[in-house]
Amino acid sequence: MNIIVHSESKTFHLQNDYISYIMTILPGGHPAQLYFGKKITDREEYGYLLEGSIRSHSAYPNDDGRGYSLEHLKLEYPEYGSSDFRQAAVEIRHESGSRITDFLYQGYEITNGKPKLEGLPATYTEDDSEAMTLTLHLADEVSGLRLDLLYTIFEAGGILARSAKISNCGTKAVHIERAMSLSVDLPDADYDMIQLSGSWARERIPEARRLSHGIQGVESLRGHSSHQHNPFIALKRPNADEFSGEVIGFSLVYSGNFLAEVQVDNYDVTRVLLGINPTWFDWKLEAGDSFQTPEAVVVFSADGLNKMSQTYHRLYQKRLARGFWRDRARPILINNWEATYFNFNEEKLLNIASKAKECGVELFVLDDGWFGARRSDYAGLGDWYPAASLLPHGISGLSEKIEQMGLKFGLWIEPEMVNPDSDLYREHPDWILHVEGRKPSLSRHQLVLDFSRKEVVDHIHGMIAKILRESRISYIKWDMNRSITECGSAVLSAERQGEVFHRYILGVYDLYERLTSEFPEVLFESCAGGGARFDPGMLYYAPQAWCSDDTDAIERLGIQYGTTFVYPVSSIGSHVSAVPNHQVNRITPLKTRADVAFFGTFGYELDLNKLSEDEQKMVTRYTIFMKQYRELIQFGTFYRLVSPIGNDSCAWMVVSEDGKEAIFAYYRILNKPNNGFARVKLQGLLPDGHYTVWSYQHEDVPPEGILRGSFGGDELMNVGFVVSDLSSGKVGDNVLEAADFTSRIYHLKVE
Repeated sequence: MNIIVHSESKTFHLQNDYISYIMTILPGGHPAQLYFGKKITDREEYGYLLEGSIRSHSAYPNDDGRGYSLEHLKLEYPEYGSSDFRQAAVEIRHESGSRITDFLYQGYEITNGKPKLEGLPATYTEDDSEAMTLTLHLADEVSGLRLDLLYTIFEAGGILARSAKISNCGTKAVHIERAMSLSVDLPDADYDMIQLSGSWARERIPEARRLSHGIQGVESLRGHSSHQHNPFIALKRPNADEFSGEVIGFSLVYSGNFLAEVQVDNYDVTRVLLGINPTWFDWKLEAGDSFQTPEAVVVFSADGLNKMSQTYHRLYQKRLARGFWRDRARPILINNWEATYFNFNEEKLLNIASKAKECGVELFVLDDGWFGARRSDYAGLGDWYPAASLLPHGISGLSEKIEQMGLKFGLWIEPEMVNPDSDLYREHPDWILHVEGRKPSLSRHQLVLDFSRKEVVDHIHGMIAKILRESRISYIKWDMNRSITECGSAVLSAERQGEVFHRYILGVYDLYERLTSEFPEVLFESCAGGGARFDPGMLYYAPQAWCSDDTDAIERLGIQYGTTFVYPVSSIGSHVSAVPNHQVNRITPLKTRADVAFFGTFGYELDLNKLSEDEQKMVTRYTIFMKQYRELIQFGTFYRLVSPIGNDSCAWMVVSEDGKEAIFAYYRILNKPNNGFARVKLQGLLPDGHYTVWSYQHEDVPPEGILRGSFGGDELMNVGFVVSDLSSGKVGDNVLEAADFTSRIYHLKVE
C-alpha cells in the first residue's frame, strides 16, 4: 500500500497489491483521472493518457492550443458551466444567483490511517497501518470556497473510500445544491450496470442492463435508502461473471435520499456519480461553516462479482460495523410478531418463550404492541411506556421473567414515528415533518417525527434510554415503517427547508450514536418495513438488519442472494416462519425454511407451541446445527454458485478462512419431470485437500449428519458435486424426493 506523488508531473498514484488509482493536475489546475483498475507499475508521468483535440462546438477555458476542453477530459470532481457539459459533481448557488464555481488545485496532504467523518457513518481503521489517505486541497478564489477531496486506500482488497468536504472561507453565504461523494470518469462504456431493486417484500433483486449513451441510474427520494433501490451499483465487463472478469462496485454509506448515476457521453466516456440526491437538496453554507458529504466505497475486482462481494463483506463486517457484537456470532432468537401480531398478553408471551427455551433458542424478542394505547397500528406510536393492561409488571418485570427462564430479552421500537392518536402528538403536534397549510399524508396511520430538531431527538432518546436502563434488554429491533412526505420543518427558515431530508438522517444517526454508546452490549438490529433501509450507513450502528418482511423461504432465496452482492451474511436478519406463509401463502417444508434461514442471523418467527411434537424436535435439531456452525456461516467466505433469478434451483456456500471447512447449500425451487443430471462446482476449497462430506438432507437425520464420502478439493471445484435428484454411485444414496421447494445442506471438512 502506497501513495506515490510525482511533484514535477503533479501525478498521484494510489496503489496496493490489487489496484492502482492514478490522477494528475491539469495545467489549468483541475484534477483529472488517468487510470483506475488492476495494479500497474509506477512511472514518473502518464501524460499519454491525457488525450485532447480541438473539436467543433467545444469550449476551452485555457486557450493554450492543446485542446484541453473539460468536456473531453476525465475529471475527478467536475463542475458544470465552464466547458464541461456533462453531469456535475458539485453545484453551488452564489449570492449573485450564479452557479459557476471553479475549484483549482492548491496542494495535498498524505496521512496514515483514515480520518473520521463528523456526524456521519464511515469505514474506519483500528491501526494507522491499515490504510493511507490522500487529501487534495482545491479552492475557488472568487468565492473563497475550499474543497477537500479525500481518497483512502486500504492495504487489503481493491478498496478506495472517497468523500468531499466544502468549506466556506469567504464572507458571503452560499447554497450547495449538489455535492456528490464521488465522481469517476472511465475511458470507455463497455460495461453492464448491475443494480439491486424491487419493492416491499421483494427487495434487492439483481438487475443488469447494458450501458448506452445518455443517463442511467437509480435513486431514492423517499427520505430513506428505500425498498425500491439500494445505494449501490456495479459496472462489469460483458464477459465478467461471478468468478472472472473486471467489476467495479460503488456503494454509498448513507441512509437517506441518494443518487447513483451513470452517464455515457457521445465519445463513450463513462461518468459515475454517487452521493446525496440533489433533488430537494439545498444546504445554506454560512461563512466559516463546512459541509461533509457521506462516504462512497469503491471496490475493483479483476476476478468477478464474487470477489467484489467478498471484499465488501470483509470491509463492512470488520471496518464498518463496530462494537461488542461486531465479531460475535449472533444469538438464535424467536420474535413473536407473526405468532401473535397485536393479540398477546404476558401469559401468552411467556408460553412462547418457554417452548422456545425447550428448543434451544437463546433470545426472546417482543415486537410491536407493548406500549401506550398500541392495540393496532392506529394508535400509540410515540408513547414509549409499557401498556399496563397487557404487561402488568412492565417491560422490566417481563424481561426479568424471561431471563429467569434462561433466555435473553429483546424489544421492538419505532422511535422516528408517531400516530395522530397518541399522547406525544396531542402534546406536540408541531413535532412532525409537515408543510404549513398543507395536510400531512398518513402512511400506516402514522406520521414522521421531525428528527432534524434536536429537542425531538432528545425527547425520544429520554424515553427509550429510560426503558433500557430500567429493564434487562439485550437486543433492540429499530423499525421505520413509512417514507417521508411533506418534508418540512416548523423551525427552519424558508431558505433552509432544502436541508430537512439530510438533517433528518443526521438526527437518526445521532440517536443511534447516543444509544449504542450508552448501551454498548445491546445488539441493535435495524429494520424499515423489512429492507427499506438496508444500507451501509445503518451497519455502522446496527451490525445486522431485518432483510425483508417477506419470510417465505423461496422468496428469500432471491432476496438474500441479491443482498450478498454487498452485505455480509452476518448482517442478514433471517427467520423460520409459519406456513402457509403470511406474505405469499406458500407452504414449504420446515427443513427448507431452516436451510434458507441458516445463511443469516437465524431465528424463528412463529409460535412453536403450534407445531407438532415431531416438528418441535426438528426445530431443536436445526437450532443445534446452527449453534455448531454459526461462526463458520456468519464469518466465513461466502460464495454465490447458482442464481435463483430465472432458474429452478439455487446454490451457495461458505468456506472457513483456512479453506478446511465449508457448508454447501442446494435448493430446488421447482421440480421438473424426468429431470436431467446436475453438478455444482464448489469454490474456495484447498485443491489438494481431501474433504469428508456429510449431508443434512433428510428431516430424520442425526444431528451429526449422514456420511456421504470423501472427495478431493480439486474434484469438487473442477468436476463438481453431484446434485441430481436421482443419482447413483457412492454418493448415490443422496436421493432427494422429487418435489418443489426442497433443499439440502452439506458439511465439508478436511480429513
